Amino acid sequence: MPEKQELKLTKNQALVFNALHKAVKPVGAYDLLDELRDHGIKAPLQIYRALDRLIELRLAHRLESLNAWTTCCDADHASAAVFVICDDCGNVEEHIDADFSSSVENIAKRCGFAPKRPVFEIHGLCGGCKSA
Repeated sequence: MPEKQELKLTKNQALVFNALHKAVKPVGAYDLLDELRDHGIKAPLQIYRALDRLIELRLAHRLESLNAWTTCCDADHASAAVFVICDDCGNVEEHIDADFSSSVENIAKRCGFAPKRPVFEIHGLCGGCKSA
């Protein structure tokens, strides 16, 4: 995969990526649309197409349980991405673990399955909320 700065993004993809990158938490598609409407993005389809391409380029992840998107950390995304999601404060962190990724790959191989985007979500309480 080319370096992130070498990638050629369309105007819409760049707008969506920058909005995701500056967001403190994962963002929903309609929130992105509201934020980017003044920049020429007028329809949800424009947002969804940009998000799909960013995922394809491994620059973003979709968090299914939140119906929201976030940028990728800088880790090797040939590995499985694990997101820990605090159900109290909403904090979301991405983690990459070589042993976990290896286990996921082994399971997929045994099943004859070829995963495209191995993303796992773990809901619970973060350290701050658990001790509060």
